[in-house]
Amino acid sequence: MNRLVLVAILALGSVVSGCAQNKDHVVTIHTKYGDMVVLLFDETPQHKKNFIKLAQEGFYDSLLFHRVIQGFMIQGGDPDSKRSKPGERLGNGGPGYTVPAEIDPRFIHERGVLSAARLGNEINPSKASSGSQFYIVQGRVFTPDELTTDQEQLNKGLQQILLKPENQPLFDTLSRLYQMGDMDGYMKKVISLKPRIKAETGLELDKRIDPRRLEVYTTVGGAPHLDGEYTVFGKVIKGLDVIDWIAEQPTDGNDRPLENIHMTVTVELMPKKKIEKLYGYRYPENL
Repeated sequence: MNRLVLVAILALGSVVSGCAQNKDHVVTIHTKYGDMVVLLFDETPQHKKNFIKLAQEGFYDSLLFHRVIQGFMIQGGDPDSKRSKPGERLGNGGPGYTVPAEIDPRFIHERGVLSAARLGNEINPSKASSGSQFYIVQGRVFTPDELTTDQEQLNKGLQQILLKPENQPLFDTLSRLYQMGDMDGYMKKVISLKPRIKAETGLELDKRIDPRRLEVYTTVGGAPHLDGEYTVFGKVIKGLDVIDWIAEQPTDGNDRPLENIHMTVTVELMPKKKIEKLYGYRYPENL
């Protein structure tokens, strides 16, 4: 082959590769409450490729957000939800395969992230993700005390002091808050008991938390207890208010919204510079 021709071919390959690297897929989840615009992470390539493939095939169109918990997350992607009857329990459907876990400690469960649902550890020790089901985190803002407390030890100590007959009034107060569904009030009350539990049981209740996680969860908010357990593979860059609208809808005993919330998912390949301009997002390499 002529040397000049070879050089030209290699140069063309570099240009094509460069163009591909300067573009990204923008995913839009359309609902009757508005649109959520999502970017998927390159660092979780199998999840990104799978989600884009399903979306482009129309797999998600007409599916429901079938599980909604205010202050926690909204979940969808079960193909069984497309023709489900009102009140039917959902959450077991999928495309017939799983996706290997791609849990990256750089990505935590802050408000607005897209994560893969999965079966529990007892039958899924590898933490493989559902082939289609996903959830978007709403979460809440935490106090530093909540995040720097070993919840397992705290609960152990709480049980010890509540067994004492003289602490019946405290037991009644916590029971009332729990039965009312005031989980914020319940947790604040339990956290306030930390010095007392320490003194009466001698248990060590403090734990260290990464400073970045501490900052995110005390400002932006999220669901820190999910970190390291599920694959985070994307982030909502526009439409965070839509998460709130969906999360506050009335649900039944299985957390399914009483009124169906359908989705349609579209994908558009777009220059990264345009994405940054449209949505105010900044890619790490451009910081």
